[in-house]
Amino acid sequence: MLWLLDRWSDLMLTFADRFGIEMLEYGFMHRAFLVGILIAVMAPLIGTFLVHRQLALIGDALAHTAFAGVAVGLFVNAVLGTGVSPYLTAVVVAMIAALAIELISEVTDAYNDVSMAIVLSTGFALGAVLISLNSGGLAVGINQYLFGNLSTVSNQNAIILIGLFAVISLVVGFTYKQLLYVTFDETAARVAGLNVAWYNRIMVMLTAMVVVGAMQIMGVILVAAMLVVPVAGATQLARSFREALLASIVLAEIAVLAGITLSYRYEATAGGTIVLVAVAVYIVAVLIGKAQSHRDTTPETDSRIERQLSE
Repeated sequence: MLWLLDRWSDLMLTFADRFGIEMLEYGFMHRAFLVGILIAVMAPLIGTFLVHRQLALIGDALAHTAFAGVAVGLFVNAVLGTGVSPYLTAVVVAMIAALAIELISEVTDAYNDVSMAIVLSTGFALGAVLISLNSGGLAVGINQYLFGNLSTVSNQNAIILIGLFAVISLVVGFTYKQLLYVTFDETAARVAGLNVAWYNRIMVMLTAMVVVGAMQIMGVILVAAMLVVPVAGATQLARSFREALLASIVLAEIAVLAGITLSYRYEATAGGTIVLVAVAVYIVAVLIGKAQSHRDTTPETDSRIERQLSE
């Protein structure tokens, strides 16, 4: 992994020298762009399924429980002096929370939004308690996780992200048809013999991985936006699920690359800048989608429809 990171840095330095791009001369920007590019693939890859299943808010719930996972890691490091990465504890806690959301829905017959609200509030409360138990000593360290920070993307965190990216890509690749079936018709999927509960759990656990991975530069507060906004824009342009998936990745890449560049240029918060760019891209996608719909609904098309109805 370190060898791959070194080769990536060499590539970035080549771009910096050839095109005179000053920000690519710094190692932390190499890692920030790598993490951003991977996040822009991971988030829409899972977010497209979530949006079509009307589970867009699950990203928020898992982001708040990931905050609790970060607080657990920081608390353990502060009290016991261990060197565990807060992102690893965040992955564990977020995946447990993802399973809890599904189990609460299954056991209590509660709607998904109820179970998400319970897990969200529990996770954030746990994080707040752990921070307060350390007499506020974790408050400074927690800010980078709340709002994201380009300069704190270390080699270790980049390696964790690459691992998460590999797992998510492989799982979606092997279960794409099943996940698609469950997304659009759970009843038919059950009749066809699919274990719907199992695939639902796979989806929420993958969502937890995406949330923790994106948290490095997006921060807990804004991480859910990358699961939803690019997908929402892509649905305005695409005519099929596969087209929407590919278009959402393209829009996410535009938002991430432009957002990181602008945040470095103006010394702004990375997560907020990326989300603002993503929203701007969404607005452009809506306008293009409306223009396409207007062109498709021509007077000739209207008259043809009227003739068909009269017949």
